[in-house]
Amino acid sequence: MDATLGTSVHDPRELRRVCGRYATGVAVIGTCGDQGRPVGLTVNSFASLSLAPPLILWSLALHSPSAGLFAPGAHFGVSILRAGHGELARRFATPAADKFAGVAHRRCERGVPYLDEALATLACRVERADPVGDHLLIVGAVEGFEAGEGEPLVFFGGDFVRIAA
Repeated sequence: MDATLGTSVHDPRELRRVCGRYATGVAVIGTCGDQGRPVGLTVNSFASLSLAPPLILWSLALHSPSAGLFAPGAHFGVSILRAGHGELARRFATPAADKFAGVAHRRCERGVPYLDEALATLACRVERADPVGDHLLIVGAVEGFEAGEGEPLVFFGGDFVRIAA
């Protein structure tokens, strides 16, 4: 492939716009913070990595206040969002003291929070957390999961969209 295509890769805004042409699902990652308080954040970098062993991956900005919560061995949950949950995704994408206040959720025996209305959930343990560029690449070992029925929330071109079946 010709490396002289279009815009320079040194323009982060343009690279973000180009990468936004790739549709992704949306998930809320939940874990426990200080004194066991629930912490949640929205990601669209979630992906399946391996089936044997069962591994997933996602990334988080290195400067995120939550980055220190995802050291190897830490537990976290993935709540994959349903279509129509754009406001919920926005809520967990912004800084707030208690993003779970008023949001229906449950906590597992380790205290990890999961959203009640998620399309699917996964219980995970951090296998690796490696700095790559300006992000922390997190590999999670899947310890359990459940799936419901419905359509996923999809992020494309900087907005939430519906997919045609």
